[in-house]
Amino acid sequence: MPVRARGLTIEGADGRRYLDCVSGAGTLPLGHNHPVVREAIRRVLDSGAPLQAGGLTTPVEDAFVTELLRTLPAGPGRPPRVRFCGPAGTEPVATAAALVRAATGRTRIVTLTESDHAATTDLLGPAGAARRPAGVTFAPVRGAAGVLPAPETWMRDLRRVTAERSVPLIADETETGVGWTGAFWGVEHGAVTPDVLVLSHAIGGSLPLAAVVYADDLHTGGPGAGTFRGNQLALAAGAATLAHVREHRLADHAATLGARMLARLRALAQEFRCVGEVRGRGLMIGIELMASDEGARETPGDGTGAAWDAAGGGRGGAGAGRALGSATTVAAAVQRECLRRGLIVGLAGPARDVVRLLPPLIITEEQTSAVLERLADALEAVERGRGDHALPGAARAAR
Repeated sequence: MPVRARGLTIEGADGRRYLDCVSGAGTLPLGHNHPVVREAIRRVLDSGAPLQAGGLTTPVEDAFVTELLRTLPAGPGRPPRVRFCGPAGTEPVATAAALVRAATGRTRIVTLTESDHAATTDLLGPAGAARRPAGVTFAPVRGAAGVLPAPETWMRDLRRVTAERSVPLIADETETGVGWTGAFWGVEHGAVTPDVLVLSHAIGGSLPLAAVVYADDLHTGGPGAGTFRGNQLALAAGAATLAHVREHRLADHAATLGARMLARLRALAQEFRCVGEVRGRGLMIGIELMASDEGARETPGDGTGAAWDAAGGGRGGAGAGRALGSATTVAAAVQRECLRRGLIVGLAGPARDVVRLLPPLIITEEQTSAVLERLADALEAVERGRGDHALPGAARAAR
């Protein structure tokens, strides 16, 4: 039961301190209660400005848009437009879909994942085809799906194919935006400039905020959707967060520490049989787990997309996919053992068999070492049958 939090640390009602590697599902790029975020919120509250301004432009919104445009990847043509929408659920993606439908006069939206890379051209049809979609959506890294990075070459090919067919490309940066991947925006890894960027989670600096950034030639007018579009406190917190991440080069910091974490975790994969593929980009990291009795497995993939063809959709070892219930049990056990050791981690993937690490961008080298030590100890407790939540069967019987 959390009662206080600062940076990477959460204090529970019992006085225990925990390292938070969930970061509010990606809404806390600067961790909990960062001073620049608190001060930005306080300034708005003290100013007496309206906290909800509907469709009216305000100085706070203007400051946010100015800072946002500073961070965007360079693209051809006139500056992009920004449309705010409600931050709930799928509303940002739905707003982007409505925008490209209005601009193209077409209705079909195609959503592609990195596993579709071999069939991209087939899915969109030949250049000049009459039945083109209104837009194509992809995510640079699908975190909730199991931390699945899109291969950089695939992103570039997707941009080329959609441009040849005059199909707007929509990049869903809901999970990846504002430095998590080691670049300010996930599309930068593929040197891709999409027609539409869907932004949420981190851009509000811990408060609910969503926006759609799109090319000027897609503009057809019309207000943003949602009752709570452009909340003033979220805009202020978001502008302060964007500026802090940019000025302090925290995306580069995430790339450096993320690479070290991935290297150390892949070394752990050689030590523990229950660890399958370790993958990620920047500080978005996934550790795929499997039942320890699944037998021999291949060397874990490097998490950059190369394992997709060989392993069928990004599953890590030769035994991955078998006994998914057991793999799910292992992942849940590791999560609980981490919590007992003062480490909060998430679970991801359709079977929830991937331990997900998403520490804030302000994590230090010392904190990184503490996270890895606690995770390694939790893995050992589960695999060796030492923990209260260890594996069922023979391992637990041996205690």
